[in-house]
Amino acid sequence: MVALFFVTATILGQTRITGTVVDEAGEPLPGANVVVKGTTNGAATDFDGKFILNAKSNSGTVLVSFIGYETKEVSYTSSNLGTIKLEPSNILGEVVVTGLIDVAKGRETPVAVSTIKASEIQEKLGSLEFPEILNNTPSVYATKSGGGFGDARIDIRGFSQENIAVLINGVPVNDMENGRVFWSNWAGLSDVTTAMQVQRGLGSSKLAISSVGGTINIVTKTTDKKEGGTILASYGNDNYLKTLASYSTGKNENGFAASFLLSRTSGDGYVNGTEFQGYNYFVGLGWELGDGDHDLQFMLTGAPQTHNQRTTSFFNMATLDDYLQYGTKYNYNHGYLNGEEFNWRKNFYHKPLTSINWNWEINDKSSLSTSAYVSFGRGGGTGDIGRLGGNFASSSRFRDPATGLVQWDEIVKANSGQGGNFASGYSYANVADPTTGTFIVNDDELSSGDIPAGLERRNGAIRRASINSHNWYGLLSNFNTELNENLTLDFGIDLRSYTGIHYRRIDNLLGADGYRDNDNINQPLNVLTTEYSSDISSLWNVFRSTDDEEKINYHNDGRVRWYGAFTQLEYKNDDISAFFQGGLSNQGFKRIDYFNYLDSDPAQETDWVNIWGGNIKGGINWNIDEEHNVFANAGWYSKQPFFDAIFLNFRNDLNPDYTNEKVLGFELGYGYTTPRFQANLNLYRTQWSDRFINIGFENSTGDEGNANLLGITQLHTGVELDFSYNVTEDVKLLGMFSYGDWTYQDRITGTAFDQDQNQIGTIDLDVNDVKVGNSPQTTARIGIEVKPWKNFKIDYNQRFNDRLFSALVIDDSLNDDATELDPAIQLPGYTISDLGMSYKWVVNKEKNQSLNFRLNVNNLFDEEYIAESATNYAVGRRGNFDTFRGVNTDNKVFFGFGTTWNFSVRYKF
Repeated sequence: MVALFFVTATILGQTRITGTVVDEAGEPLPGANVVVKGTTNGAATDFDGKFILNAKSNSGTVLVSFIGYETKEVSYTSSNLGTIKLEPSNILGEVVVTGLIDVAKGRETPVAVSTIKASEIQEKLGSLEFPEILNNTPSVYATKSGGGFGDARIDIRGFSQENIAVLINGVPVNDMENGRVFWSNWAGLSDVTTAMQVQRGLGSSKLAISSVGGTINIVTKTTDKKEGGTILASYGNDNYLKTLASYSTGKNENGFAASFLLSRTSGDGYVNGTEFQGYNYFVGLGWELGDGDHDLQFMLTGAPQTHNQRTTSFFNMATLDDYLQYGTKYNYNHGYLNGEEFNWRKNFYHKPLTSINWNWEINDKSSLSTSAYVSFGRGGGTGDIGRLGGNFASSSRFRDPATGLVQWDEIVKANSGQGGNFASGYSYANVADPTTGTFIVNDDELSSGDIPAGLERRNGAIRRASINSHNWYGLLSNFNTELNENLTLDFGIDLRSYTGIHYRRIDNLLGADGYRDNDNINQPLNVLTTEYSSDISSLWNVFRSTDDEEKINYHNDGRVRWYGAFTQLEYKNDDISAFFQGGLSNQGFKRIDYFNYLDSDPAQETDWVNIWGGNIKGGINWNIDEEHNVFANAGWYSKQPFFDAIFLNFRNDLNPDYTNEKVLGFELGYGYTTPRFQANLNLYRTQWSDRFINIGFENSTGDEGNANLLGITQLHTGVELDFSYNVTEDVKLLGMFSYGDWTYQDRITGTAFDQDQNQIGTIDLDVNDVKVGNSPQTTARIGIEVKPWKNFKIDYNQRFNDRLFSALVIDDSLNDDATELDPAIQLPGYTISDLGMSYKWVVNKEKNQSLNFRLNVNNLFDEEYIAESATNYAVGRRGNFDTFRGVNTDNKVFFGFGTTWNFSVRYKF
């Protein structure tokens, strides 16, 4: 009877709360979170947006949240809350480690921001590259660049992705040596992303990171606490095929849950000869411990892939004239070997990321969030090494004049002494080594004085692989505490250790028996014969040692260590929100060169070069009323230079003039928000000084080299506007416009070297007001989404790019004293139209089962356009007056993709 009394009392003390959560258009929001305020008692909505929640009190408040929507507080005194409508915002509610992911919030965080929800990524990305989903946001330019799977690059406000911070769940993933991001390493991120947010400008991240142009926050899925899964099949142009399966166990009574995902993507590639194959896997394990004060999340995700490329090298790019002759899908590095596709350029890589995240709710006011992570990357990219008849493989002489294809079978004949096309005229066949009788391809830098008589000829070209493996460890921790109802204080640490492993190895001898390398001072004239696979089967084991692989051309390690500390003070009341941040970091660099220095030489390993850097930034937002808000922010960075600016000439030569780069940024913003119309206007100014870059050049005779450029200053100013308007519940308009003025300032000085690192000239360039290239300085977009009937949607988008200029290039008239720089040439503007259609078929309401169909057609009208130019030859330059839409056809360019499409079926259960 006593037990029955308490059971009855418990039942009478509970309230069963029900309701339905919908979006701004009245559509159900499956998976929305409904939590009793001040507790961990919550529930998630089902397929129809409905929820049932047992509360311990007859009255109170519930918090209703969903990714990309404003969190809403709803008071309850009865059991049925009816329909709860959420309004869109820039807020990302569900994050993995809330203290580490600096997510900007609408009408609160004073930065310029755009947020892409998981549903939009799943629908509209299709067969596009992951960064391309951001192309509809202001001042962003993402293009496929090399044209292969994962070869995309992204610029924000005219700054390249080396100077854009990319974070995955708060963890920085930019290469620690030179800031690069290779999206092929993260090709599977779209499958596991909950939301992606781009913060333009210095952003709100507490870390002292390279966010000169902006910050891209990628928030992945956590261990799903609801049972369910997805099966996907997608097919598109050029045999694009993607399959995916995912499943989550749901949280059990012990607070444990697990989620798994596996996908495979393959295809021939839009550009000729760019076939690809990739996998993606995700494992998430989660535990809620105790009363929910501790939350542990384990995550493992990776995407091994291999793909052929159009190129990523300045020296192996096709000219505009080549494209006009062979078509815009032409691949300068493509051909057929023994009847099968073969390419000079092939990328292969596997870079899994493993992290353990711990959230500790210490008390009602304080929390501690910590993430320990590790990444082992293995792989690289292939290319050519050697010469035939004194010519590099990039020479047009090795292409069939009728088709433009590389004559692989003829190169094999030449390498193996069988004669062929390259045995007469301008070249000659390889000859047998007099000591072994085998056909050896010599190091292209060997001369008659380096080797015995008879071997001095540069007699062959093979495919090598440049390996850029790494071992990376890191720890991030952030402590957050509420000082009072208005002030919140954060402080934390950022520790990283990175070793980059760089060397070349033989990929394919192309008919030769070996390769004679003379670049290792410890083993001169070393003949190597082992070919190493670059197929995807060789990538799965990232723990394998690289020590025993035979190495050619170069071998060095780049070591980087990072010690950082940061703090933030945030103020918030009903109308005003403000933050002030400060960060300090010490970055250490060390280089070990195993080829250019004897093993007995202490100079083989440098001392650590430790450089201090840091940042100060702050901002304030004022919500004037429920419709209007204004904000301002400013920041100053003292940014450590990249690794290549510390050690010059691909040796352990310490740059005596290295200095921190300085970034000074200002921004003003205005927001207008009503239930049906939202708009944002931003003005910005960013000055970046004391830059160092190393760039390649090719003079008019075909000789290649590189140059160290110092003292570069850039000034980027501009205006941005974006808006959305719900015309009706079933019709939505979206728009964007940005106008930038991005220029170089003052002068650039430096030194030019040939391919053997012999100095061939000094550089003193007047670049004042020369336009920054490779990103359009005017962009605009207009889009419409229409729902003609329930569960069916059509979206159309038109994007315009203009004032796109060529890259910064050193003139080909190098002499002993100086060189000149042509003004950047302007490429033709262009308009791209995209069309999409979606339909959701409810299979079983009770079991939340549905089939989702999606069709994407990109570049609907097959617009032909130049996406970027690596050279800046004006009309008449090099005596060439042939043009395409006003552009000299000698320029080395990339054409953008024409019409592409894909169709997908997604089954959710």
